[in-house]
Amino acid sequence: MLNRLKEISLGNWILIAMILGMIVGLILNFYVSNPFIKNVILIDNVFYLGGNLFIKLMKMLVVPLVFCSIIVGVTSISDIKKIGTIGGKVICIYLITTALAVSIAILISGMIQPGVGLHMTGLADPSNVTTNATVTSAILDMIPDNPLNSLANGDMLPVIIFAIIVGYILAKLRDETEIVNRIFTEGNTIMMEMTNIVMKFAPIGVFCLIAKTFATLGFDGLMPLSKYVACVLLALAVQAFIVYPTLLVAFTRLNPIRFFRKFFSVMLFAFSSSSSNATIPLTLDKLSEIGVSKDVSSFTIPLGATINMDGTAIMQGVVVMFAAQAYGIDLGLTALLTVIFTAVMASVGTAGIPSVGLVTLNMVFASVGLPTDAIAIIMGIDHILDMIRSAVNVTGDAICTIIVSFGNKSVDVDKFNGKKEAESVL
Repeated sequence: MLNRLKEISLGNWILIAMILGMIVGLILNFYVSNPFIKNVILIDNVFYLGGNLFIKLMKMLVVPLVFCSIIVGVTSISDIKKIGTIGGKVICIYLITTALAVSIAILISGMIQPGVGLHMTGLADPSNVTTNATVTSAILDMIPDNPLNSLANGDMLPVIIFAIIVGYILAKLRDETEIVNRIFTEGNTIMMEMTNIVMKFAPIGVFCLIAKTFATLGFDGLMPLSKYVACVLLALAVQAFIVYPTLLVAFTRLNPIRFFRKFFSVMLFAFSSSSSNATIPLTLDKLSEIGVSKDVSSFTIPLGATINMDGTAIMQGVVVMFAAQAYGIDLGLTALLTVIFTAVMASVGTAGIPSVGLVTLNMVFASVGLPTDAIAIIMGIDHILDMIRSAVNVTGDAICTIIVSFGNKSVDVDKFNGKKEAESVL
């Protein structure tokens, strides 16, 4: 029995915790009337402590994780010198598709309004939210007056800009800064392992957060949550089945249906593993099978697993709108542009491991000053959506790679179209 419990994956434990949390919360809401047991002991102490302890552990990770990840990511981009303009092209495409993804998420969330009706205004003070600002001040605020203060205070946009500059300089002076490069690389490894350790406590944190939510909101919280899920799924579908195929046809004239038919097995593996990194070998083999040169894909796919997180950016865009609507905050244009920029940068600093987008989500919230209470509500249902996001992420990596490879004449079109397979059969 104990061995069977050990075989249950972390994602399934989170799902179990979510379901149990919903059941316990609803029982407390409707069947427990004793205020001392319900409010004083459970909601205000046990659930509050367990949930917020997990949130604080995740917040603890944000600044060092993002700082090290972005520096390591930017430093590794120096490899583009080996393959000329291919690196520059694929990075631009990755960033553009990510910006499109979060913009689509914000647009869909603005139409469906998943957070309306949740009434979270009493849960935290949203007075520090940046609803609008001048473009000039927004640009100036991105540059840190004191990088150490920005790191200490968690001012994420200045931290990101400083990390990019440091990464660029380290890449430029690679031979002279080998020790410093190694420090940040090993620091990034440490933060990835720390993230894995903290995520092991996710089921407990999710149970407490969901139980507290449903004990206070009851069934009234179900409709906003279902609308949130609908927003994420719709935005992911638009990105995967409209944006990507449109780009593929526009730049290569290749048939997207044929691509999806051949790539579907990789999408299923990404879905089951919830990891872009774990899917890299299978993606490379499949792209080679459909005619993409490994000279290109061996660079673009690992890079994409690091910086091309369209699915994660979509989730972050929807959650920001969900939270703003729940608090009754009307984000201005500058704040929305800040969200787009920060989500794109967060995707650059997000490792391709399960649910790490929840960690950098704190960074996106901090960029416009939103309270992070709303993250607790969606955390329990994130695993299922994370599986779908991973499938979208690897699909984006593959299509962007095909586009760049096609422009570099590194795609065997006949092999992609199956003509060589037909000839071999004949």
